Amino acid sequence: MTTASAAPTVPARKPQNPNYSSGPCAKRPGWSLDVLADAPLGRSHRAKIGKAKLKQAIDLTREVLEVPADYRIGVVPASDTGAVEMALWSLLGERGVDVLAWESFGLGWVTDVVKQLKLNDARIIKADYGKLPDLYQVDFSRDVVFTWNGTTSGVRVPNGNWIPASREGLTICDATSAAFAQDLPFDKLDVVTFSWQKALGGEAAHGMIILSPRAVARLESYTPSWPMPKIFRMTKGNKLIEGIFVGETINTPSMLCVEDYLDALKWAKSIGGLKGLRGRADANLKAFATWAEKTPWVDFFAADPLTRSNTSICLKIVDPAVAGLDLAGQEAFVRALASRLDKEGVAYDTAFHRDAPPHLRIWAGATIETSDVEILTEWLEWAFATEKAALKVPA
Repeated sequence: MTTASAAPTVPARKPQNPNYSSGPCAKRPGWSLDVLADAPLGRSHRAKIGKAKLKQAIDLTREVLEVPADYRIGVVPASDTGAVEMALWSLLGERGVDVLAWESFGLGWVTDVVKQLKLNDARIIKADYGKLPDLYQVDFSRDVVFTWNGTTSGVRVPNGNWIPASREGLTICDATSAAFAQDLPFDKLDVVTFSWQKALGGEAAHGMIILSPRAVARLESYTPSWPMPKIFRMTKGNKLIEGIFVGETINTPSMLCVEDYLDALKWAKSIGGLKGLRGRADANLKAFATWAEKTPWVDFFAADPLTRSNTSICLKIVDPAVAGLDLAGQEAFVRALASRLDKEGVAYDTAFHRDAPPHLRIWAGATIETSDVEILTEWLEWAFATEKAALKVPA
């Protein structure tokens, strides 16, 4: 694209939507504040209209995500983190647990299990950023906790074939950057969590928890030994609090956020539901893969193409001049590249997560247009060449 003596050529066009944050993520194409006009602001979520809106959100979630009819779906507080922790604190301890971790959020659940709940019979199965652990090490006579899609590494499990239908323990899956973009085999999953702010570009602070009949049976037959915060309680008198799963939330939700989530779900239906959403995210991954294949300075964090995320595109810089820098130098380079894109107004929030090795992290879920991805790659070329020239090394 450039030579040592020539300044990089500034691309002639910019993405229509520069929002590439990995949470909160880009709103759907065509979104405007007008879609929130029907929100019952100033009304109680316990009023008839509030309950109806929350029930509609649950019903549309079931329809778009293709959740089995006998699975419960609930709106819960504190985003995906709240939903996962509700599951961990309510369900674990009945038997041993295997926790899988290959990036920062999975490592966070390790902290919950080992340091907060202090479970003695916990096995931690880890892998470095860019790789999956050996999934066939998992013992399914135990409970299993894992992320489906590693948001901070761009590495996902490719399918559910490694999970037996005849498992004895529960599978607890943090699916926050996979839901609405990847296949989730619900027959293999007992708890699925996600937040509105990820794949559909909803607003923050609200989470979803989906429970299989097996998970409900555990809740009604097992009481943890530790005190249970009110915000985590899903049972009363050893019976599931059914209201949670028909729109009677544990704490007060924002009806403005509910309206926004409803708009996102209706848009999802309009483009063909889960199949349409998945197709858009897959097209974005393909656009990045096509570009990366012919671009020598960049590569995916995911070592195996089968494990590449179609939402969290994590790209490492493999150019020798940058890869040869020490860690601080690599971090500074990536942040400078991301800052340059930000200043040009072409891509916001593309630097790596604070706990991850230095790389570019770009959201590519269904709310992102493939045409914008293709334009962004031109700007990535320009920003890289510009920053590399500043290193005063040969191009």
